[in-house]
Amino acid sequence: MSISRFSAICAWLLLAFIIFSTVSPIEMRPSDVVLPVQVDRALAFLLLAGAFVVGYPKHWLIVGIACIAGAFAIEALQYLSASRHPHLADAFVKAVGAFLGAVIGFAFNTAIRGIGRIG
Repeated sequence: MSISRFSAICAWLLLAFIIFSTVSPIEMRPSDVVLPVQVDRALAFLLLAGAFVVGYPKHWLIVGIACIAGAFAIEALQYLSASRHPHLADAFVKAVGAFLGAVIGFAFNTAIRGIGRIG
């Protein structure tokens, strides 16, 4: 299995986990996180965007933009849950993480392309 295919699969699974964690009632949210909550949010979207950009290297720009926009959309999904409260500041933290992840994913793809073909 290629790096791109593996990364794309991981990205979709991570997206499903993030949506579940964001929209589910607060008592169902994973709580064994040792990182500060803002770092946790940014890191989740950094990994998400990085995985998507590596998974879809030919479409890195649109994927990166979609991940940044998705940070706001996923935060807004919290309106569907009575026990969750969306905040614009949280969406910005997630968007910054997504931006950084897209940049890191692009850099990874560029480095790999220098070594060999991404497949």
